[in-house]
Amino acid sequence: MTTSTSTSTARWWGLTLIALAQFMVIMDSSIIGVALPRMQADLGFTPHTLSWVFNAYVIALGGLLLLGGRLSDLYGPRRMFAVGWVILGVGSLVAGFAGDVTVELLGRVLQGMGSALIAPAALTLLMMLFGSNPKELTKAMAFYGAAAPAGGTAGVFLGGVITEFASWPWVFFINVPIAILVLAVMWKALPGGKLGARGSVDVVGALTVTLGLAALVYGIVRAEVAGWGSAETWIAIGAGIVLLVIFVLVQRVRREPLMRLSIFRSTNLGAANLAQVMLGAAWIPMWFFLNLYLQQVLGFSAFPAGAALLPMTVLIMIGMILLAPRIMSALGPKVPIVLGLIILAAGLGWMAFIRPDGNYWVDAFGPSLVVAFGQALAFIPSLQIAISAAPPQDGGLASGIVNTSYQVGSALGLALVSVIAAGFGAGELGDPVALTGGYSAAFLAAGAIALLGALAVGVFFRGKTAGVR
Repeated sequence: MTTSTSTSTARWWGLTLIALAQFMVIMDSSIIGVALPRMQADLGFTPHTLSWVFNAYVIALGGLLLLGGRLSDLYGPRRMFAVGWVILGVGSLVAGFAGDVTVELLGRVLQGMGSALIAPAALTLLMMLFGSNPKELTKAMAFYGAAAPAGGTAGVFLGGVITEFASWPWVFFINVPIAILVLAVMWKALPGGKLGARGSVDVVGALTVTLGLAALVYGIVRAEVAGWGSAETWIAIGAGIVLLVIFVLVQRVRREPLMRLSIFRSTNLGAANLAQVMLGAAWIPMWFFLNLYLQQVLGFSAFPAGAALLPMTVLIMIGMILLAPRIMSALGPKVPIVLGLIILAAGLGWMAFIRPDGNYWVDAFGPSLVVAFGQALAFIPSLQIAISAAPPQDGGLASGIVNTSYQVGSALGLALVSVIAAGFGAGELGDPVALTGGYSAAFLAAGAIALLGALAVGVFFRGKTAGVR
């Protein structure tokens, strides 16, 4: 491994770019939230297909992250970081200029492909810069971790500003100048070189995991329209499961797999990734439906809806940068992960008491802060264990796995919770009572996911500090 970055100042500038990358990857999944009603009207999305503006990005991202991690190990994380930004910029132009549903979803897929190269490369670069100093690594990981939920919530705010005062295509166009800026300065701020990995790329593995995830999410989403008893629903779900099983079998027998299954022998790596799955599956539906509640029930326009979620961003950043590392240092990673998931579940349970004639301060403000604190508490320890538990030469693979875990959890969680919400009235546009019932059911379902995650981590996580290097 070689680096072009050695000074302390340069390393922290490198961390700034890495955190910006994570911020953008997550922001691109959330910035469209406030713009969805206008995109629906302009492009012809139906209430049942609207979630695909989110899912097209997340499925491409989650399905290709393992490939992104492998390419990072083979060809160097800085190179893949740059290629990812180029693809993200092109996809943003396609999505912004789209005039119909098909082109819009194509742009979102391209954005997801670019982000799938950026995210694992960014985490690997972080480990290259700070992995030799555990104290600095914890601090750097906290800044990196805070960029994810901050990007998610700030994306809602920026989406509101842009949609209110410009037009929805600019939620995509904003990526282009940022990509150009990153590409211009990254070569001096980030370390170059490869990680020493050799071999080929598992194309079959990449295709089966991506198509399997897409089919599984499609089947769950289509159940809302076609019904759980329809052949279409179960053919799609069955195809998804079969493809994912084939992916696992290919990984077992292939000499150079996309995801070497033996990596999960690392202590607590599996438990940490399970926590990331559950965090994504609970957090993203909360964000999606809280935003819809603010706009479609409380009557917020785009800008106020985005601004209403800013307190969550502030608390998450404080929690991840200042509180979570200290709690993890004192108690080990297991306690904050389990406690954070329990707090997240409690906040979602409180949020389920929303009213059709409610107001932001009574119905949304308090519970949004509780869920933000729970997310902040659990996210950093599970992320750090998921990365540090793997051997150094598997840094790109571990980065790809943990990002995949969160994004797959997000996609499957949103698909499942959307079906539950629709069953309780979330598709009845113009009926505040029905919409509130649907959104309340969504928050309860997301809370149940978080609680299940706390139970699972409590059972499978071994020891107090195992897995921390």
